[in-house]
Amino acid sequence: MFRPTRRAVLAAPMFLPGLAAAQGFPARSIIWIVPFAAGGITDTSARTLAQRMGSSLGQTVVVENRPGAGGTIGAEAVARAAPDGYTMLYGSQGPMAAAPAMFPNLRYDPQRDLAPVHGLGASPHLIVSGMDRPWRNLQDLVAAARARPDGLTYASVGVGTSPHLAAETLMQATGIRMIHAPYANGTQALNDVIGGRVDVMWDYPLTSLAHVREGRLRALAVTDAARVRLAQDVLTVAEAGLPGAEAVPWAGLFVPARTPPESVARLAAALREAMGDPRVQEFFDGTATVLWPRMGTAELRAFLAEEVPRVAGLIARSGAKPG
Repeated sequence: MFRPTRRAVLAAPMFLPGLAAAQGFPARSIIWIVPFAAGGITDTSARTLAQRMGSSLGQTVVVENRPGAGGTIGAEAVARAAPDGYTMLYGSQGPMAAAPAMFPNLRYDPQRDLAPVHGLGASPHLIVSGMDRPWRNLQDLVAAARARPDGLTYASVGVGTSPHLAAETLMQATGIRMIHAPYANGTQALNDVIGGRVDVMWDYPLTSLAHVREGRLRALAVTDAARVRLAQDVLTVAEAGLPGAEAVPWAGLFVPARTPPESVARLAAALREAMGDPRVQEFFDGTATVLWPRMGTAELRAFLAEEVPRVAGLIARSGAKPG
């Protein structure tokens, strides 16, 4: 009867298929799935990081857009992918935290089927409205909403997305209600706010600030605890008299569950190195995004442990249903 020697026992793990693959990782291109349309802040952020990560990894990182259903289509694709480190997800509040609370038949479980790699960062919203609207600040908007319960409208890019969650945060902090107008994409939503067909929108500074500067939109407040460097004249929601209405969308890098830890660590190191590149930092400064170079795998997991139930409670109180 064969009895393995101590040397054989110690050497045996080296021949496990998963570990052997991880040691040579990466040996080919990596697909980074962005679950939103091309051209938005998520897409451009991923492409900026992908190029720098590719240099660190010695392989091309290919960004692939799979939009739809509030980011859940792309998230499901990664959840079902082979756990080998060659498929990554640009995960955010919607598909990672809001979707489980909103979709009872969701075909993936973010905490069971996806593994955290590293935090990416957070970018606040600007609360913007058309120049034809009578309100000049956030308090005016809240007063108008109180005077017309369910009379004002706000745009978003879908139920459970960060603009929708940010709007719900304000409404729950103030007790007002507005009618949700979900759109297929942010450009169309923003155009309808500019054109006066919708009253207000929570949008990223990257896409709305140019319209503010050119006089097509009015910025009522920023949803962070601190002012945005690119728009120092815009008050925070607390400065505008509404503390508790802060809402800052976040993003992180995820892979399929059961991806070898060595591959996860390699991806995390490449992302952290990319975030330290001055050119990458310059890009994100221009989008008003605060990068998270210290939010590693364990830190992101701990963050999600608090964030997922917080978002679930927000959705439950809102009564929001999938569109």
